[in-house]
Amino acid sequence: MIGQLNINGMDKVETAIQRLQTFEPPEGYYLAFSGGKDSVVIKALADMAGVKYDAHYNLTSVDPPELVRFIKDEHPDVIIDIPRDKEGKHITMWNLIPKKKMPPTRLVRYCCDKLKEGGGEGRFVVTGVRWAESVRRAKSRSGLEIDNGDKRRSLEDPDNPENAKMARFCPTKGEHILNPIIDWEDSEVWEFIREYDVPYCKLYDQGYKRLGCIGCPMSVNQAKELERYPKYKRAYLRAFKEMLENLDKKTTWKTPEDVMEWWIGG
Repeated sequence: MIGQLNINGMDKVETAIQRLQTFEPPEGYYLAFSGGKDSVVIKALADMAGVKYDAHYNLTSVDPPELVRFIKDEHPDVIIDIPRDKEGKHITMWNLIPKKKMPPTRLVRYCCDKLKEGGGEGRFVVTGVRWAESVRRAKSRSGLEIDNGDKRRSLEDPDNPENAKMARFCPTKGEHILNPIIDWEDSEVWEFIREYDVPYCKLYDQGYKRLGCIGCPMSVNQAKELERYPKYKRAYLRAFKEMLENLDKKTTWKTPEDVMEWWIGG
């Protein structure tokens, strides 16, 4: 047992491993891997638990190059999936924006659904979701409703009833979902990484708290990220230009730069 991970006499590492072992399906888990701190922890825990899994990373087209390189170098076993539409066409941020006729915003986050949350349909999915990541998730800790309002039915573990909150069934996607570190704090994630010498993306050492898409409107560093990665900023401007050409109604936006100014300004 180590430091803060020993809470109220219960070792959180052992508990997470038990959760993974309890619900292991015969075909193995679909491990949703983003390359961030939480996903490297759940992948390490899955290895420690000795459970069968295949890890998948969705190539979003807008993740930091350092993150993509980290995944390829440190996790060569991770399967890199390319998001595609029903016709098999590659989905990217650059063709989503013209199609949706607006940039993604804090309220309209179509990009997450299309670029990051695909895959695992019909499988038992393991994620690094944690209550500590957001107030919205924390508020749902006593119930069985997910963020988008769909109802999930909990699985049963008679020996450990508390595990019912960690494993659920989502009828809309036909998949079971297990969140083995849902009750971990940020400090506990980092303690595990240090204690077990788990490799992590070095962007965290450069001040990043969370890793995500470059220019994400949910990021407080949106403008800084676009300046750090000018190639991606130019790609956004090209997508805005095509978006404006596709608009079928009047708008105050006249140029791609107008859209960028509005987007960064919130």
